[in-house]
Amino acid sequence: MNLVEKVRNELKSVYDPELNINVVDLGLIYNIEVTDEGDVKVTMTLTTPGCPLHSSIERGVRYSLEGLEEVRNVEVDLVWEPAWTPDKMTPEGMKILHG
Repeated sequence: MNLVEKVRNELKSVYDPELNINVVDLGLIYNIEVTDEGDVKVTMTLTTPGCPLHSSIERGVRYSLEGLEEVRNVEVDLVWEPAWTPDKMTPEGMKILHG
């Protein structure tokens, strides 16, 4: 498993507390970049710009990745374009959302 896959797998442990769906299956992770030195940049969004829990979700992403042995630095780039829509969710996320 390469580092991008490890990062994506680790991000599945970070949940949106309102929807109780992890940030990967919710479709909030737009991009993961890693360097050979172990620097990780995650480009992500939130379901709404006014999300009251945005700092806790962002901290969760950072904290989960800092725990990986191969990771040296973590940068979280929070973007609003393109805007999140439910069609960005994985099939697993849709199943959770719709029971």
